[in-house]
Amino acid sequence: MSSTSRPKDRWDINIRESTVLGLVGAGGIGLQLNSAINSLAWNQVSVIFLMIFVTVLASEWVSARVRHAII
Repeated sequence: MSSTSRPKDRWDINIRESTVLGLVGAGGIGLQLNSAINSLAWNQVSVIFLMIFVTVLASEWVSARVRHAII
């Protein structure tokens, strides 16, 4: 495993964990999502979900580009 793969993998994991931890009340972007769901603010839920999705997608794209450049 190269020296750049660990931080990249950790970054990917942190994005996903912040969503899950927030949904269970521990903070992170998931807390905002949970709050919007509880208040039935579906427009806000959609925007937050879309931003999480775009962030994960961008992170995966960057990771793939970095991995390809290294290999």
